[in-house]
Amino acid sequence: MPEKAKVAVFISGKGTNMAALLYASRADSCPYEIVLVAANDPDAEGLKLAAAEGVATFALSHRGMARAAHDAAMEEAALGAGADYIVLAGYMRILDSAFVKRWAGRMLNIHPSLLPKYPGLDTHKRAIEAGDSHGGATVHLVTEELDAGQALGRIEVAIWPGDTPEKLANRVRVAEHQLYPRVLAEYVSRGNDPDHLLAKVRELALVLPETHERESHGSPGWRAGSEKSGKYFAYFNDQHHGSEHIALLVKTSGMDELLDLVENRPDAYFKPAYYGASGWIGVILNRPGVDWSHVAEWLERSWRQVAPKKATKLLDAADEF
Repeated sequence: MPEKAKVAVFISGKGTNMAALLYASRADSCPYEIVLVAANDPDAEGLKLAAAEGVATFALSHRGMARAAHDAAMEEAALGAGADYIVLAGYMRILDSAFVKRWAGRMLNIHPSLLPKYPGLDTHKRAIEAGDSHGGATVHLVTEELDAGQALGRIEVAIWPGDTPEKLANRVRVAEHQLYPRVLAEYVSRGNDPDHLLAKVRELALVLPETHERESHGSPGWRAGSEKSGKYFAYFNDQHHGSEHIALLVKTSGMDELLDLVENRPDAYFKPAYYGASGWIGVILNRPGVDWSHVAEWLERSWRQVAPKKATKLLDAADEF
């Protein structure tokens, strides 16, 4: 089983969503573990629960502190615990934009409405007054714009005749406890999902000029040039030829570079059984912390080895702007 993703949870109060995430993480099949619960209120009740369950805690009041300074202390605690992701669970602080940028794609939040409806406060009251048939909750990525990040999952909760915001809030909270652990588990598992990884590679490969996709020996591949005479510059490897890796196969400058990379970075590279003899290297994708900009660089570099000169000139001209 792949190594579990390490998650720090930020709270401000009771931490009921944190508790749902924590207890879900105790299942052997859960792909994440809670390594820290941190709060901006040292008296937050959720800290006691976390400590009782053997989870490391951190608390620092934000009162009298500049926002950036408090955020830095919270971030330092998360990094010190080895967190790969930060999950906000009733954390009642707007985070500094620099903090958010550093954790882009690795910080999640849950909001008690069916976003994009009703960002901000008083969500249940607003849904009832609007005459909506359902309220609910949304798990989303955290961005600089409040409650505007990509929605990763939603759950609907029916609004009853004569409902009150308090009653609706209680039912939505129960639904949140089902939604958040499931969505977090799905999100942190993407790095081992061949369909997700293939979609990422495909997106990066097909932006290169005069590139098209064609299957080769049962694997997706990408060629530079015309449909008739194009040459392959990349393949997607989903544990083929006995490999344990999901990988991108690309061209190196030769065997010396290939062997040097494999020897010095076995966590990131391997020599493919079938293609390796021709100087192709496997860039491992199903591992923590994949740098997709680096993957894009490998694709372009490999593409340049086979692309028609008119296509490389076109890319060079585009890079100048």
